Amino acid sequence: MKLLSIILASLSSLVNPFIGSSNYGTTNPGAVCPNGLMSVSPFNVSGSDRNTFDKDTRWWSTPFSSDNCYFTGFSHVNLSGVGCPDMGAVLVMPTTGELYVDYREYGSSYHSQQAEPGYYRVDLDNGVRAEATTTLRSSIERFIFPKGESHIILNLGEGLTNESGAWLKWVSDTELEGMRLCGGFGYAEQTTIPQYFVLRVSKAPKSSGFFKKMPEMTAEAAWDPDAGKYRIYKNSYKREIAGDDIGYYFNFDTFAEEEILVQLGVSFVSTANARENLDAEQHGWGFDRIKVLATKQWEEVLGRIKVEGGTLEQQQIFYTALYHTLIHPNILNDVNGEYPKMGGGIGKVENGHNRYTVFSLWDSYRNVHQLLTLVYPEKQADMLRSMVDMYKESGWMPKWELYGQETYIMEGDPAIPVIVDSYLKGLHDFDVEAAYEAFVKSANTPGEQNPLRPDIDPYLEKGYIPLGFYSADFSGDNSISHALEYYVADAALARFAEALGHDGSIYKERSLGYKHYYSSESGTLRPLNQDGSFLSPFDPSQGANFENAPGFHEGSAWNYTFYVPHDIEGLAELMGGPKAFCNKLKSVFDKGLYDPANEPDIAYPYLFSRFKGYEHLTAETVDMLLSKHFSTKADGLPGNDDAGTMSAWVVFSMMGLYPDCPGDPSYTLTTPTFDKVTIGDKLTISKTKGRRISSIRVGGKPLKAYRIQHSDLTSAGSLEFRCR
Repeated sequence: MKLLSIILASLSSLVNPFIGSSNYGTTNPGAVCPNGLMSVSPFNVSGSDRNTFDKDTRWWSTPFSSDNCYFTGFSHVNLSGVGCPDMGAVLVMPTTGELYVDYREYGSSYHSQQAEPGYYRVDLDNGVRAEATTTLRSSIERFIFPKGESHIILNLGEGLTNESGAWLKWVSDTELEGMRLCGGFGYAEQTTIPQYFVLRVSKAPKSSGFFKKMPEMTAEAAWDPDAGKYRIYKNSYKREIAGDDIGYYFNFDTFAEEEILVQLGVSFVSTANARENLDAEQHGWGFDRIKVLATKQWEEVLGRIKVEGGTLEQQQIFYTALYHTLIHPNILNDVNGEYPKMGGGIGKVENGHNRYTVFSLWDSYRNVHQLLTLVYPEKQADMLRSMVDMYKESGWMPKWELYGQETYIMEGDPAIPVIVDSYLKGLHDFDVEAAYEAFVKSANTPGEQNPLRPDIDPYLEKGYIPLGFYSADFSGDNSISHALEYYVADAALARFAEALGHDGSIYKERSLGYKHYYSSESGTLRPLNQDGSFLSPFDPSQGANFENAPGFHEGSAWNYTFYVPHDIEGLAELMGGPKAFCNKLKSVFDKGLYDPANEPDIAYPYLFSRFKGYEHLTAETVDMLLSKHFSTKADGLPGNDDAGTMSAWVVFSMMGLYPDCPGDPSYTLTTPTFDKVTIGDKLTISKTKGRRISSIRVGGKPLKAYRIQHSDLTSAGSLEFRCR
């Protein structure tokens, strides 16, 4: 009975890290600690036929896809749920038999794998069992070899990043140190990110050495040792190597079931810090001990939310989603507090705090940071400090920051609603005045000097951005997408200004400029020409399936038209009132115009609840989307997880509340999936049987609306749904 209670108490056992590893979800099942710098992912390629492998056909932005079964090593420091390739380098691969150093030759298919938070295992068809677990800044892998000739390959040539340069130094027979360049995230070719590491093996090899791909070797050719297309160097006379496509091999004679361990520490500051991280977080070669510690960390953070009721599958979907929201942003600083500053140089965080990185803000400003504020405020507080420090270091708030570099991916000025939302919910432990200064700067600086709002000039002058200003090619013109993001940011800035005692009326006025774009003829937002006339002809469905359309980035007018979260009532008035608004919104779902994997429209289901008499449509629509698009299978996400944004939508939706307006400290309510949800010691959410809400009580008192302020909710301590 005691064992059973322990098993039932394990929340990690409800997490399925394979969810989202197909259907372009771009998650991976590798080992990582909560918000850890180090992650270890199985790296596989697009097809089991190594002779036809083409690097360009690899799944776009993930080191792993469940649709493939060809393992070429463990990659170290990976991105989860992103839409552009980067990182996923420093590959370590166990092989048997004759030595090969080309992944096309040494890669292996596999027949079974297992994953849980903080741990991954795969059984390779080359006879090796490979396991991985992590600490915050280091990893340990366990390779169980068969009897015979065995090898461990460190390949610094492969990875998801567009960079390929590296250097590697022999320290001892069992230790290497080096650096792998990463960068080029999306179209941000200017980013170059050095990833430093120290690697150790638990057994001295019988022989070892460096290798380097020769310049004359073509991308399609497999390594032929007789042709000499790889040059192999013996350790006896070479101690260091640098360049593209380099690596190292360790050769062993192994007995049956022999274990050889590999430790790897990482840093984005120096190899000395990578070594210090490894020494501080691992003592000796205790793989099982590290695995237990990783599990313990996951149990603690997952345990901040406890659910009761629902089906086993629903609980697995919920806790896997919560798990995915706790991967990024991740820590960047080393154990000594050092980190690479935005814009260059080395910074150091205060003791007891962390510097965070991987701010996919165009995605995460919509719900991830609201979830962190509600459930993990100590993490969110450090993220706020990290963003403000990035402004102090570089002169601008982050937009899509990656390991100390700004990539400028996607639209808008998303740090504003993130920080304002948290501030209005009570997180004040950051330099508030510096944040306000940064916001005013980006909201008013002309476009030529404004990397966050490069097309702000007509926005300030006219209240909108016409076609052709951002891009002469209308198919790449994102004018409406940009303007909508600026409206949301300025609405949040207006609230922030007012809260700080400043006049925010100009920003509130700017936030209503979306009305310029509304066309009663199409019933949607519609691009404007330079003279202020509407684009004609115009197809509001153009741009579906993540294609571009004039004025819209990766979406159609239907994916963007209702994205005015700060003035839904004003938008409804333009459309003819609440009835016309809700009927049009319902048609978006009925006609298949809604995209569950596209951020601008993910809050659409909650907009019904803004209007009396239509609240039930929110619950019905959310239920439909949860059952249709989310499951425990590998393709159980409707698309790219976007650094946890899709998963945060699931977590909030299943708990029965959603922050549908970034920068507004309130939630829209809907029917919870579970009978009871307990969030730390601050809030309990419960419901009676049934799905349709008949009444809501907060702190035991009736609530007439389907919307509630954060402070009212958390101070009340309880939220009760009476359903029928």
